[in-house]
Amino acid sequence: MKKFFSKKIFLIGLAFTFLLSSFALAQNVKVGLITKTETNPFFVKMREGAKAKADELGAQLFTAAGTFDGDNQSQVTAIENMINAGVQGILITPSDTKAIVPTIRKARKQGVLIIALDTPTSPQNATDALFATDNFKAGVLIGQYAKAAMGQEKYVIATLDLAPGITVGELRHNGFLQGLGVPTNDSRIVCSQDTRGDQAKGQTAMENCLTINPNINLVYTINEPAAFGAYQALKRAGKQKKVLVVSVDGGCAGIRGVVAGKIAATSQQYPLKMAALGVEAVVNFAKTGKKPSGYTDTGVTLIAEKSAKGVKSENTQFGLANCWG
Repeated sequence: MKKFFSKKIFLIGLAFTFLLSSFALAQNVKVGLITKTETNPFFVKMREGAKAKADELGAQLFTAAGTFDGDNQSQVTAIENMINAGVQGILITPSDTKAIVPTIRKARKQGVLIIALDTPTSPQNATDALFATDNFKAGVLIGQYAKAAMGQEKYVIATLDLAPGITVGELRHNGFLQGLGVPTNDSRIVCSQDTRGDQAKGQTAMENCLTINPNINLVYTINEPAAFGAYQALKRAGKQKKVLVVSVDGGCAGIRGVVAGKIAATSQQYPLKMAALGVEAVVNFAKTGKKPSGYTDTGVTLIAEKSAKGVKSENTQFGLANCWG
C-alpha cells in the first residue's frame, strides 16, 4: 500500500511538473500580429481575438499595422522589428499581397512561422498557411442574392472595389460577378472605382459612378464602410430606395445597416476565429515544431433582412448575434 501511494504521489508530481514546464514554455512564446490598419473595426476585433487567445495560452503578443490600407513599407518594417524581438511566428493581413512576399520569404528562411489572415499573399504559398474567409465564396453569395432580388430587372452595375492587385478584392469582385451570372468586362458594368474600403472614398466613388450613369440600380461594394459611403451618395441623389447595395464583412455596424435597409445583404466573416486559430498555431509550433499548412476556411454566412428565393441566408438576428466591432 505504501508503495502504491508513493508511486501515485510521484505520478502526480510528474504531471504537475509537466504542466508547469508547458506553461513556462507558452510564457516564452512570442507571437506577432500585423494588420492592414489599426482603425478598421475588422482589424480591431482581430487584435482583440489574438490578445484574448494569447492571454489564455500565456503567450506574448506583439502588434503593428500599416498607416493605411495598402501601406506595404510599414508592414515590411513591422516584420523586421518582430524578428529582432524574437517572435516564433507572425500573423499578417498583407496590404500589398505581392510586394510583401520577399520580406515574408526572408522571415521564413530565418525559421519564423508566417500565417496569412483574411488575405492570401500572391502566390498563396508564400506563407506557411492561410486562415481566412473564402472570399470568392463571400462574393458569390452576395452575387446570387442580388440575382434573385433583382429578378427580371435589367442590371446597371457599379462595383466599388478595393485597389488593383490585392487578392481579397479580386476574389470578392470576381465571386460577385460569378454569383450574379455576369462576365468580367460585361457592358452592364457601367462603372468600377477603387475605394480602399474607406467610407469617404466609397461616397466619392459612388458620386463619380452616378455622374457616369445615373441609372445604376445595383452596387457591389468591397466592404461595409464603402457601402455606407455609397448609400450616402445615393441618398443625396434621392436614389437610395431604387438601388440594391450588397457587401461583405458582417461587422455589427454593417448588420445594423442591413436592418436599416442601407445594405440589402452582406457576407459575414469571422475575424476573431482567424486570430484565435493563428495564435494557437504559433504556440503549437513553438512547443512542438509542427507547422500548419494550406488553407483553413474560417467560414462565411450570407445575412439578409429579406430572404431571396433559392438563396440560403440567415436573418439579421443571427447576424447581430455573431457580428464583431
